[in-house]
Amino acid sequence: MTKILYIVPDDSMVTYTRKILKEKFSDIIVEKGIWDEGANITKKMFAKGIEVVIARGGITVQSIRQVDNITVVETPITGFDIIRSVQEAKKFGNKLALIAFSSSMLEGVDYLAHILGVEIKQYFTEHPTKVEAAVLKAFAEGAEVVMGGITTTYVAKKHNLPYAFIDSSKESILQAAREAKYVEHALQIEKAKKGMFSTVLDYSYEGIITIDQDCIITGFNPAAQQLTKIESVGAIGQKIKKVLPTLNLDQVVETGLSDLHYLVQIKGMSIMCNKVPIIVNEKPVGAVATMQDVTNIQQMEARIRRDIHDRGHRANFTFDDILGDSPQICQAIEISKEFAKTHSNVLILGETGTGKEVFAQSIHNYSKRANGPFVAINCAALPSQILESELFGYTSGAFTGANKEGRLGLFEAAHGGTVFLDEVAEMDFTTQGKLLRVLQEKVVVRLGSDRVIPVDVRIIAATNKKLKSLVLENAFRDDLYYRLNVLRLTLPPLRERRLDVGIYAQSFLSKYASTLGRKIALSKSAIKWLEGYPWPGNIRELQNAMERTAAICKTDIVDVTVLSQICEDEYKLPTMISDSLSIDAQNILNAMSEAKGKYTAAAKILGISRSTLWRKIRRYGLNI
Repeated sequence: MTKILYIVPDDSMVTYTRKILKEKFSDIIVEKGIWDEGANITKKMFAKGIEVVIARGGITVQSIRQVDNITVVETPITGFDIIRSVQEAKKFGNKLALIAFSSSMLEGVDYLAHILGVEIKQYFTEHPTKVEAAVLKAFAEGAEVVMGGITTTYVAKKHNLPYAFIDSSKESILQAAREAKYVEHALQIEKAKKGMFSTVLDYSYEGIITIDQDCIITGFNPAAQQLTKIESVGAIGQKIKKVLPTLNLDQVVETGLSDLHYLVQIKGMSIMCNKVPIIVNEKPVGAVATMQDVTNIQQMEARIRRDIHDRGHRANFTFDDILGDSPQICQAIEISKEFAKTHSNVLILGETGTGKEVFAQSIHNYSKRANGPFVAINCAALPSQILESELFGYTSGAFTGANKEGRLGLFEAAHGGTVFLDEVAEMDFTTQGKLLRVLQEKVVVRLGSDRVIPVDVRIIAATNKKLKSLVLENAFRDDLYYRLNVLRLTLPPLRERRLDVGIYAQSFLSKYASTLGRKIALSKSAIKWLEGYPWPGNIRELQNAMERTAAICKTDIVDVTVLSQICEDEYKLPTMISDSLSIDAQNILNAMSEAKGKYTAAAKILGISRSTLWRKIRRYGLNI
């Protein structure tokens, strides 16, 4: 339906205007109305959807402008319109008077008068009620005829004076119609924007309050009503300082500066606000405040962290997954369960392959943090800078190659849960210092930022090194060591719990055999042989050996021959030394086995220099 109404002064103009508009603007409604009739017609048509009204004439236009929510487009008076009127007026004489409501009608009149060879005296009146006085004055000053609109001709007729009506030409009518169409289109765009803005306000979960440059409230959405317990009807139109003095939104208009993450108390409720200015032509013309209940933010944070947890940061192992009946392993499990009941940090010590992460996951799943994330990272697997960014996160542009949106650190991702730091002894001093701050203050600061982020995490650290020795050698921070070493769990190597070897071996063998569609068992002699083997790589080495056994063994029963081939021939492992040799010598053999005969790697495992390793090998007369 059209949104445009064209009001003209008489019936002849109705017919004339409709004829002109028929070709390109046939949807525009044309009605007759002068003076206050124009306003009455407009009010009736507004109820039918009219938004733009075209009209001509001072009284008519002014009366229509009093109607709310209506945009008025005035039919222009062109030079051609005045020329035609002059031609008509010259029939009465050459002394003409032009009565005008708009100063734009008077532009160029003197020039036209000169060209046309007539005298045109101009009378400008700001109000329609003064038209009669202007007409009478014009004749009193020697005018032979007056020119003007419908009001001027009405007065002239009343006093039986000569007049020439300034009619609207085809060009004027079409120009007014085009302008009205532009206005209609602009109004539709503005209405759509307002509709979108209104929808955003009404359905936003955040409270939104807007003010203008005078700090008067112009917007107050339902969420803001709920947060502040203030009705929008009573708030809109009021000074923000009067309605919400603690919000200080007026300061944003005064300074033109944003105020983000502003915590304010409103009627006993903690509200997080973001306040930003509305800038037009580099000047603040208002401000917007968005508000959230801190409790909702905390709940949202918890949901995000649960989502992160669901995407992989979880602990899969429990104490039920730990095999073995030996006193050593049973004691380790019982101690771990007691540790799980606390929130204290745990330090797990044990050789490579003793199941440190399995115990860490089991402690997490046995604790009150079981529903939170379990985030694990190997401190030896990443360069120091990358490790630091992984642990603490970073902001946009923190370093070359950084994600433009920044990144959440693992401590943030583990909020409410557990962080497992494997091989913590490999962490460099700088990162150790930042880790210490997390332990002491329960906060993290992302790389490239100075914003402090509170975190609630439990740390379980693990190492196969003698951490206390590293502290004495100034290779590990003593303050960090004491923070980590609150609850210490030492896992026994497999050679110290030989009763569990057969249980592990058969479990691993059955698992890998089933993937091949087979059932393979260990003979008693094979189990006995496995129990006597040193297993320098502990459970991990045993697991690998059973995987190879399942692949190589051709029979359903595994005997010693197969095992000795797998465990000795393939890796050229030294035979187990007699019990009379020192434990130190045995450790050297285990390290050399794990390092596959590489002296530098073995020295690193033992935590000694390569030259020290050579001296000990010669001292014990080891044949390696």
